[in-house]
Amino acid sequence: MTLETNRRLIERYFDEVWNRGDVGVLDELLTPDYLNHSPGIPDPRPGPEDLKPIVLAMREGLPDLYYEILDMVAEPDRVAVFVRLTGTHTGSFFGMQATGRKIDVRQMQIEWIREGRIAQHWRITDDLNLMRQLGAIA
Repeated sequence: MTLETNRRLIERYFDEVWNRGDVGVLDELLTPDYLNHSPGIPDPRPGPEDLKPIVLAMREGLPDLYYEILDMVAEPDRVAVFVRLTGTHTGSFFGMQATGRKIDVRQMQIEWIREGRIAQHWRITDDLNLMRQLGAIA
């Protein structure tokens, strides 16, 4: 795959899946044995199925969820992405009742790519800042 193809794959992933909530496209964008190595998600099964409820839960808690790509570095087998995550907490967010608060946090993600699809995902989020913005901690 070309670097530009990898960049477009990641742009599509954030736009269609996270910004629009189209979890059906995950079957096309992720490999059948996709591995999600995100902290806070205990032992998700390989494949896109366990990511779908996570996307839906994020969008339930933050219906205006939006990922802005701030920087991207593409390689033949992976893409590193620095993103800004914004939204308004107007729904249940992983068991936390709506606060009406706005969030604005950063994430660093590395997506490993195989045969034009995302095969593995690694993420670091500024969770402390997120919890402060939601009022869960001082």
